[in-house]
Amino acid sequence: MSDTENKLKNLTLLVYVLQAVGLFIGLTWIAAVIVNYVKRDDVRDTWLESHFNWQIKTFWVGLAGSIIGVLTMWLLVGGLILIAVGIWAIYRIVKGWLALNDRKPLPDTYF
Repeated sequence: MSDTENKLKNLTLLVYVLQAVGLFIGLTWIAAVIVNYVKRDDVRDTWLESHFNWQIKTFWVGLAGSIIGVLTMWLLVGGLILIAVGIWAIYRIVKGWLALNDRKPLPDTYF
């Protein structure tokens, strides 16, 4: 693995860590997606590009799901939605982290 690829892999790992911490401290999710967008061109046409796309999709879908969950709290389903979004986000972070560790790209899916 080249030095540049190793640095980008470490950066991708950092984003997964920021996302995991973001489950408890929401602001790190924002830092993670900013890193994704700022460094996106650096990973273009590499196996890491799929990880950046995966991480960006996790952020936006997670944010949308969280907003829906908060807005539907008064219907008594918001809590269930927030739990489901949390489980989905944990799944995506773990799956991405494991694929990164194995140096494998990720599919362009939501699961």
